[in-house]
Amino acid sequence: MLDPRVIREHPDRIEASAKARGTQVPLAEFLDADSRRRAILRSAEELKGRRNRASEAIAAVKRRGEDATAAIAESRRIGDEIQALDAQLRLGEEALTALALRFPNLLHSSVPLGTTDDDNVEVRRWGQVRSFAFSPRPHWEVGEILGILDFERASKIAKSRFAVLWGSGARLERALTQLMLDLHTKAHGYREVWVPHLVNAETMTGTGQLPKFEDDLFRTVEPEGGRPLYLIPTAEVPLTALHAGEILPAEGLPRKYTASTPCYRREAGSYGVDTRGMIRQHQFDKVELVKLATPESSYDELEAMVRDAEAVLQRLELPYRVVLKCAGDTGFACAKSYDLEVWLPAQDRYREISSCSNCETFQARRADLRYRPAGGKAEYLHTLNGSGLAVGRTLIALLENYQEADGSVVVPEALRPYLDGQDRLTPP
Repeated sequence: MLDPRVIREHPDRIEASAKARGTQVPLAEFLDADSRRRAILRSAEELKGRRNRASEAIAAVKRRGEDATAAIAESRRIGDEIQALDAQLRLGEEALTALALRFPNLLHSSVPLGTTDDDNVEVRRWGQVRSFAFSPRPHWEVGEILGILDFERASKIAKSRFAVLWGSGARLERALTQLMLDLHTKAHGYREVWVPHLVNAETMTGTGQLPKFEDDLFRTVEPEGGRPLYLIPTAEVPLTALHAGEILPAEGLPRKYTASTPCYRREAGSYGVDTRGMIRQHQFDKVELVKLATPESSYDELEAMVRDAEAVLQRLELPYRVVLKCAGDTGFACAKSYDLEVWLPAQDRYREISSCSNCETFQARRADLRYRPAGGKAEYLHTLNGSGLAVGRTLIALLENYQEADGSVVVPEALRPYLDGQDRLTPP
């Protein structure tokens, strides 16, 4: 959520940032609602002053032994007016909050203009794209040859856009997850956390998932009381919310957390896109990275997070590139984002495998995440998140980049210790 004062005092900046994103915001509605709320607040404060003076007058009348009936009646009338204004104020604040939740984050000044991912700016590349002596197969064909990917049975027991991994496929998924967690906890200093996969609406709102992305979420409702709980679309949600409502000491920052969880997404509006294979699934595994940092250090921490995610691809020797996302492709809650895109030979292109973002105070204001500088008052934290990495897409990249003409797949050296030294997946 944006600081209401920024919206009120810098409407041109808000409008320009939204325009760069290619979106519209209820700026006029917000300013009108804010003006009315402040007018009610002024009236209520004025009446409270009058009530205080009336109370003093009543006390003076009683001290003189005079009849205070009229003064008491006037005080009660003022009290009734205050009560009515307070009720209006509560409704006004609720309406203002509902409007504020519709504003995306302000873009950082370094974010390039553009409308789609075609306008993202390449920052660097790593690794040599392999030259194949044969036509590389897409990962679903490689998986079928190896007997490890099964979309038909997944569709039977659930629906389309789910997958079953058999044998070596399931083991490979687990090995990739373990490699990522080991790297991030042992080499990069993240603390591993096991988190709930179901969270409440307050948590979803605090991290910017609600109300904007309601249609993309899987939701369940408790029979007792009808309270909704949401399946997490990413571990960013519970990790960021761990310290909601808390004030952290500055000396413990940045807090660096990692978690491996399934992620659940309805992918509303994406039907007909990436329907083959595992690129876009309703359920997939991901190792998430989250940081809680001071405003002064957050952009250095963002660059470090990108390098942490890159380290996984480098260990696996998978070619990739880093791109700075343009305004129109930057997420709703994000001020600045980088994508890591891994090379997929069957598609002859780079595809996203990680997104690392700085949300500045946007989520912190929603979730009341603060820290206290030494000797100072509490301030809002900056929150950062990134994939370190999306495990399913890493498996896809491995199958496609390390495939051989006979249908086998070479296991990268860094992964072999997690597979008891196995150096190759072979067809049955």
